[in-house]
Amino acid sequence: MSSSPTNPGTNQSWGGRFSEPTDAFVERFTASVDFDRRLALQDIQGSIAHATMLARVGVLSDDERDAIVAGLTEIRGEIERGEFQWSVKLEDVHMNVEARLTDKIGITGKKLHTGRSRNDQVATDIRLFLRDEIDVVEAELKRLREGLIALAEREADTIMPGFTHLQTAQPVTFGHHLLAWQEMLARDHERLLDCRKRVNVMPLGAAALAGTTYPIDRHVTAELLGFERPAENSLDAVSDRDFAIEFASFASILLMHLSRMSEELVLWTSAQFDFIDLPDRFCTGSSIMPQKKNPDVPELVRGKTGRVYGHLMGLLTLMKSQPLAYNKDNQEDKEPLFDTLDTVRDCLKAFADMVPAIEARKPNMYEAARRGFSTATDLADYLVRRGVAFRDAHEIVGQSVAFGIREQKDLSEMSLDELRQFSEVIEADVFEVLTLEGSVAARNHIGGTAPDQVRAAASRAREALAHLGR
Repeated sequence: MSSSPTNPGTNQSWGGRFSEPTDAFVERFTASVDFDRRLALQDIQGSIAHATMLARVGVLSDDERDAIVAGLTEIRGEIERGEFQWSVKLEDVHMNVEARLTDKIGITGKKLHTGRSRNDQVATDIRLFLRDEIDVVEAELKRLREGLIALAEREADTIMPGFTHLQTAQPVTFGHHLLAWQEMLARDHERLLDCRKRVNVMPLGAAALAGTTYPIDRHVTAELLGFERPAENSLDAVSDRDFAIEFASFASILLMHLSRMSEELVLWTSAQFDFIDLPDRFCTGSSIMPQKKNPDVPELVRGKTGRVYGHLMGLLTLMKSQPLAYNKDNQEDKEPLFDTLDTVRDCLKAFADMVPAIEARKPNMYEAARRGFSTATDLADYLVRRGVAFRDAHEIVGQSVAFGIREQKDLSEMSLDELRQFSEVIEADVFEVLTLEGSVAARNHIGGTAPDQVRAAASRAREALAHLGR
């Protein structure tokens, strides 16, 4: 009996039921091979494990398994060398690989698909791919955090203004500010590792939606592929993409944090702040203004944040109305996921390369902190320790600041007599708390900005990072 379809113009993987070939436009419109070929190596990895399992349970012979594995290994080499010929007529990465396998080893290649469907196959491929990419992203995130911690230790004594409402508030150390960024990334790091746990569940064996009648052993396949466990429910396994949505959510939060960091870097490199210098290799110039040095890397990261937000919303919208089980809609999950992965990886690499090279302009930071009455709270605390009620102390300091603005003097520049006109409890020891150094040193508790606390916090962060995920 002939195994060819009734109409030779139809797709050989499913054409038996059809009496005419697919319209040429529809063929292009529904094909995914132009982008899902990126899953090729994971597709082959999954197929080798599937064939190995089928032989172990007796569905394939050892010779059939060996022929399939050898053929897939050769195809993997063709793909890696760029020699593989992709065809839109074969729709997707799965059928391209399977057709090439059949060309190589004959009818045995057609037995590979026993006990599975493209539905569980693609769900498995995406999870394998995302798991691999998460490991790359995690390595770059770790490298960025290590760079931040090292820079914070280096700048533990560097004084700068701390801001609220972008107004000078209190003096802090640059190291303390950098460790605030590190804390954001530490939470992102935990979110990423938590996401990976849910990615690492195997759909293979769910087949189209109901499982298979063949005596497969899904635990064997899961072990071969390094999955934590097989998915519990076949309907859910093939139809949900919440793991991709979860990664996009992680990516959105991460990019939000990187964007906040970018905003500060852009501000700090401006002539108006001039707090830091970024090496030339991370900046560009102007085609018309020769003096310009533009912080393009942080600006681009800030801009790419919206791109990732869009992919998260796209994936959420993609899934929101789908009935169980698989629907063709899910072909649209790959491009936003791929672009999110690429964007996150590139942004992290740029920051991990750039952050350790940041140079603090310490005199400018110090002068900015000195100018903004940033020790006003220290004066209020001093008055409270002298028995003044806090609300009265607040009023006294406000009057002192108003005087300083009129006289163009910082609190530390006023004479004792000038300060005493606002409160007679002020004595000469007040100047110990009005210096920037005294202010930051006084906040000597866990989470505070004192240099010793910054160094201790950096040490704890490095230790926690070394043990994360173990």
